[in-house]
This record gives sequence, structure tokens and C-alpha cells, in this order.
Amino acid sequence: MSTAVVPELDRFPADVRDAVGRLAGIAERTPLQRNERLSALTGADVWLKREDLQVGRSYKVRGAYNTISRLDDAARAAGVVCASAGNHGQGVAYACRALGVRGAVFVPGTTPRQKRARIRALGGDMVELVVAGDTYDDAAAAAKARAAATGATLVPAFDAWPVVVGQATVAVEVLEQLGRAPDVVVLPLGGGGLLAGCGTWLRQASPATRLVGVEPAGAAGMAAALAAGHPVELPTIDTFVDGAAVRRAGDVTFPLVRDSGAELVAVPEGQVCTEMLELYQVEGIIAEPAGALATAALTGGTVRVEPGQTVVCLLSGGNNDVSRYAEVVERSLVHQGLKHYFLVEFPQEPGALRRFLDDVLGPDDDIVLFEYVKRDNRETGAALTGIELGSADSLPGLLARTAASPLRIQHLDPDSPAYRYLVRGGA
Repeated sequence: MSTAVVPELDRFPADVRDAVGRLAGIAERTPLQRNERLSALTGADVWLKREDLQVGRSYKVRGAYNTISRLDDAARAAGVVCASAGNHGQGVAYACRALGVRGAVFVPGTTPRQKRARIRALGGDMVELVVAGDTYDDAAAAAKARAAATGATLVPAFDAWPVVVGQATVAVEVLEQLGRAPDVVVLPLGGGGLLAGCGTWLRQASPATRLVGVEPAGAAGMAAALAAGHPVELPTIDTFVDGAAVRRAGDVTFPLVRDSGAELVAVPEGQVCTEMLELYQVEGIIAEPAGALATAALTGGTVRVEPGQTVVCLLSGGNNDVSRYAEVVERSLVHQGLKHYFLVEFPQEPGALRRFLDDVLGPDDDIVLFEYVKRDNRETGAALTGIELGSADSLPGLLARTAASPLRIQHLDPDSPAYRYLVRGGA
């Protein structure tokens, strides 16, 4: 491990204790709550660390405040800059206002409006919000350029020692609140600041604890880094889990995650959506996509735990824009196999649609979308047709009926370019 990138680890305990002191009265000591649904599902004793109830509704304020509060007077006068998918920006905004430091927060265009509004509200007159590019990495490049041009201090979302140390205070609280060593700790994973900090602390304070980092399947940057032996840039990412959709793992966080002994798993975005809906409907918890990553790994069976084990999952963020729930429901239904899309070529003659309804649809199937996508052929017309099933088990019957139909019917694979273009609008 290069000491030019990561300070000596013998400093880590003292730095974490210092961060605990700095955050006292600033960050909330968020509840650790036993969850009945997850406990019943797994047979384990499952607890949720509720960082969705944190200042800014995310653990990110810990690392942001710890970093800015350590700056000297000259650096504070020059101001700070950060890039964020939304939650880190809220932490920086809150810290700037609390410490009287001017800051600029750069976010990508994919950042939900709710998070942008919260950044403005938390930062007040001390913070400028700048929208730059389509991804977190675009915003990060713009923030870096601003810092270089103005002399402001760049406050990374994850890839800096003070940030990692600040995030480690989550693990400190978990051990104190639980009063014993947990058997398993499951954490969301994006750039790696949280896992690097908590993993390093747990390796020293609770070495028998099994640590699991959960990445979104569409942005598994840390797994790619571990496979390559160094951080690599993913060619494409799915930005839906915006709080963890990072194209490249950090230079500081990578070796710490590697040496923590953490298992890494990836959860499909659709499973994250299903868990977001469960959290809302059962517990009344509003979780953003990244916030539900850890518990989604349990409900989807990606992470297996043993009956009777004590398991802690971090509910890491509650900044979900209500306007996103339509997409959340959509992705969940597709993931569960309950919603499917077809391209159907109808002959331009009376009764064609009626034959489709009678011959292809099952008794519990429902058409939820019917949209012509081609109108320049007088003999046939192609329609994008969305069908919601009463049960995922009825799909083989539906596919058999489509194959037997004289109509030309194409089932759209969710991973296909045609699906992304027609259903997701090119996303």
C-alpha cells in the first residue's frame, strides 16, 4: 500500500476518535433498529442503522464535515468545492453553513430535483449549486477545474483520508449501540468511502465480523478494480442508483477496501426498486436507491446469512424524489417478471386487435401500454405493447401463445438495445 496515497494505518484509530469529537453535536447519533420483516425473512436478527435520519438524510455529512472542519483559516477563506450525486453535496452544504465557509457544489444533470433543493436549503447563501454534465464523473471533472482555477479546497465525495475517517464513525456507533460484535455487517458501496472507513475500523475493533459491500449491478466499479488489481474506469454505467453509480473506484479507498477483507456483491437495479417499495409499504421508510442497496442484498438472496446471526444493514440515504416512484414501480415489476414488452405487427384490417386479445392474452394478463411505433406502412402497423401478468409463472404460456399466433410478435429483452430505446427512451 502506497503511503503517498493512504496515510499510515496506525493513525487511523486516533483520527477516527478525533472525528467522533468533531461530529459531536453536528451529526445525529442515528438509531439502530431491529427490523421484523428482514428478521422473519432470513431467520437472523437483522438491525437497520438509520442513516436516512441523519442530517441531510445521509451518512455523507460525517465525511464532509470532518474534512472541512480540519481546514486552517487560509483554506477556509479560499472556500471549498465538491462534486456530488446529491448526498455528499448536502453534507458539504450543511458543513459550509455551520462553519461559515463558502462552497460550490457540482452535481450531474441526473441528480434528482429533491436533492438539488436540499443542497440549496442546507447551504443557504454560503453555497453555489452548479449542474455539470450527465454523470458524477462529469461533475467531478468540473469541480476539479473550479478548484484549480480558484484555489478552493476540493472536498471529495469518497476519495480522501478525512472523508474515509469521517464515514468510519458509523461503525463506531454501531458497535456502541449494539453492545456486542455483529456477525455480519452489510454496507452499500459506490466509490468506497463508507466501506473503506467502516471496514478498516471493524477489522481492528471486531475482526470476526463478516463484512459485505453491495454495489449496483450497473455500476460495480470496486469489483472491477479488485479484479484488475487497481482502479479502472467502467466503459458504461447505469445511473439509476445515483448515490452509488461511480465509474471508477477511488485511489485512497481501493486499497483500504481490498485489505478490509470485505466480500463484494452486486444487486440488480430492479431488486433495489422492489426493496424500496417494501421499505415504503411495510415500514413506512422512504429510501433512495442507494439507501436500499444493503437490505436489497438480503431480500434478493444475494447475501446469505445464517439463522440466529446478528446482522446490521446500513440504510444509507432517504433522499428520494417522489417523481421517481413511477420508474421504481416499473423496474420492480420488470425485475419480478410481472411486466413484459412486445413489438406486435398488426395487419391494418378490422378485428386484428380483437384476435390478439382473444388468442394471446391470458385471463389474468392486462395491457398497460399500447403505442404505435411505426405508421408508414399501409398493410401493417407495429405497436409497442406492455403486458402486466397476474403471476410471473404465467409467462411461458404467454410466450407459447405469441409463438403460435399468426401475428409477428417480438418479446423485448430488458437488456437489449431495442428495449432501452423503445421502453426507456434511449436511456
